[in-house]
Amino acid sequence: MAIPNSLYLDCPSCGQKRLHEVLKGRLSKGRDVLETTVKCQECAHVHTALVREPKSVKVKIIVSDMGVTKPYDFEFGEDEAISVEDELWVGDMNVTITAIERGEKRVSTAKASDINTIWAKRFDRVRVKISVNKNSKTLAAEVFALPEEEFFVGDTMEVGKDNVVIHNIKTTEGTVRSGGVAAKDIVRIYAKSMRVTYS
Repeated sequence: MAIPNSLYLDCPSCGQKRLHEVLKGRLSKGRDVLETTVKCQECAHVHTALVREPKSVKVKIIVSDMGVTKPYDFEFGEDEAISVEDELWVGDMNVTITAIERGEKRVSTAKASDINTIWAKRFDRVRVKISVNKNSKTLAAEVFALPEEEFFVGDTMEVGKDNVVIHNIKTTEGTVRSGGVAAKDIVRIYAKSMRVTYS
């Protein structure tokens, strides 16, 4: 810890957290506690404060990436609140938290120091499943896309060696027969193989 120029602290005069100018300060021998005199930027009240550097904790994160799961260790401040749907960078991946285990229970939010395991999934690319109707056969295929990339009913796309046209899109909410859907919300795309004719 170094002595900062300003700190965001509780002001005894205002009764709220306010930005304070650091007038003087002294670090403990372990350099993890700052004894300081500060001045509130809102009401100009001068008072002393003890500021402790937050300790960090390692939490196990299990990341699912295209059906493959891999554990990682991630450092948080011990008092940091973690919630389901929070986004994090783990290694070179953008992930979103899908579940938090605290003790024997799964919870929607918890303090980092109370968490056993975080479950997350890679969020910077998603797998989109496609069923292609070709003559009397249905072929399964898949493409990778950015989570926000949209697929539209009526669009043509290349799947393997075939040009196909999307005729409907299944989502968790139901079937879409017109308009577009973001890749992250797609359960499956249904498409028909197109016959190419040359004139």
